[in-house]
Amino acid sequence: MCGIVGMVSADEFYAREAVQRLKRLEYRGYDSFGYYYDGKLFKKTGHIIVPETKDRTKMIITHTRWATHGGVTDANAHPHRAGKVTIVHNGIIENYEELREGLKEKGRVFSSETDSEVAAHYFDEKLKTKPMKEACVDFIKDIKGEFAILVMIDREDTLYALRRDSPMVLGVGENINILASDIYAFSDVTSKAIFFENDEFAAVKSGSYTFYDRHGKEIKKKIQQFKWEQEESTREEYEHFMLKEIMEEPKAVRRLILSLETEQKENFGKFVKLMKESRKVTFVASGTSYHASLLGVYYLHKCGVEAQTIIASEFEHFVGVDRNTLVVAISQSGETMDVIEALKYAKKNRAKIASIVNVPYSTVQRMSEISLNIVAGQEICVAATKSFVNQVTLMLSIAREFGFRINTSNIPGKIEKIFRQKDKIEKMAKELNRHNDIYVLGRGLSYPVAREIALKIKEISYMHAEGMMGGELKHGTIALIEKGTPVIGLISNKDYDMLSNIKEVEARGAHVIKITNEMKGDFMVDTSNDGKFGILATIVGQLLTYYVAKERGLPIDKPRNLAKSVTVK
Repeated sequence: MCGIVGMVSADEFYAREAVQRLKRLEYRGYDSFGYYYDGKLFKKTGHIIVPETKDRTKMIITHTRWATHGGVTDANAHPHRAGKVTIVHNGIIENYEELREGLKEKGRVFSSETDSEVAAHYFDEKLKTKPMKEACVDFIKDIKGEFAILVMIDREDTLYALRRDSPMVLGVGENINILASDIYAFSDVTSKAIFFENDEFAAVKSGSYTFYDRHGKEIKKKIQQFKWEQEESTREEYEHFMLKEIMEEPKAVRRLILSLETEQKENFGKFVKLMKESRKVTFVASGTSYHASLLGVYYLHKCGVEAQTIIASEFEHFVGVDRNTLVVAISQSGETMDVIEALKYAKKNRAKIASIVNVPYSTVQRMSEISLNIVAGQEICVAATKSFVNQVTLMLSIAREFGFRINTSNIPGKIEKIFRQKDKIEKMAKELNRHNDIYVLGRGLSYPVAREIALKIKEISYMHAEGMMGGELKHGTIALIEKGTPVIGLISNKDYDMLSNIKEVEARGAHVIKITNEMKGDFMVDTSNDGKFGILATIVGQLLTYYVAKERGLPIDKPRNLAKSVTVK
């Protein structure tokens, strides 16, 4: 979580430019924001507001926060200052209480509830007796937990950056260097980047930089030329980014299909070959990406491929891996901490690593022997929509190599047919708006879809929603069904077992909404291939969620308590 941008330049630039760059990373957290330059500290709760100031500076640090330690208050917002040191921090300092007490004994006074403020006092105290390079070595040795941290020292022309497990990258420009959590912060001005690995730190000036390992030994780092095509981050004619990104799904799928046939063709072949050569294939993912992986496992299972998927945060507890295992990570951001921890466990046990990501040069991609990009483009809305569709399209493309019969080329056209039902979906949303509980039922292929639709409803509409296996309904949850309770039933093909589950809730008075492709229903999905049902039915759910949230007047693109990139455990 949290977004960081730091800039150091030979020439003056407008301070507001740095805040504009920070706003490009607002998807990482938006509880509060702040910045510091030339002795001026500003921090405030709420979404990022680009200041109207015409102040110019040569060095600045900025931060947008997703709260972990301490409430959402101005005092807890970053940057944090102590003496001559100002810092911004992403991650969690696990031993901050112990460090805090030790610093208090030395007379340090704290003004926030955060773990991050410890870092500011730590460096200010160390600098009384040591140069900054030695202080960085001590910090890496003494700190337990994760950090991406920028340190600014009064009257110095250098930004210091340290990284462990939380993302940090240096964008190298002409007479300017930009440190950030994500290449998107500077991808419009430079295509040159240096990625920090764990327990590395750097001293960065306007026209130079020096990297060090954990022991303070200077290391040479390779500049990577990156290419990342992004749509402009504007809503255009749409009221919200979520709707814009849903409407971009046909274009995103076409872009992926073309990519797999051209620039990713060789990598795609190697990816499939590695899967075929592995004795065991295990997917690992979180949230929406996990639901995409569930669909992928379903497709592969239909081809006789032994595969499984495990939620990343529980990976170590429920799966065994060895040198004959291929672990495939699926992550939109490529920086999901739970996924990274699962890959560390897999590497420790000598498993092979592959990945499916949307953000190039991310940590997950760099940990992989081979990686495929879903090329969905930037998503500004926190809720994943087009990235999910492209993840599932890629899983269908992989399954086809194992014998799954699917024509992916007509997926975009079928998605566009779903859009023709928008008015009908919006009308249904007005009815659902009166309720605070909803159940989404699926079986087999439609079970992951039920999970994903329910997740979207929770994230964006703030309704209590459960996505569950239709067969499990009668083992407890049916006790919650009463007259008028909305239930979404997902019927793929002629699934009479699913139809029986729907009849069970109808008998208890439930208001059933059917999404189906071959039986009579409220929303019809145009496919006779059950693989595509996984994508198309989900899009009905995405639109339904959007219109319920709009009806409720909710902050659709930035729902409370959430962030797009989950970089803490």
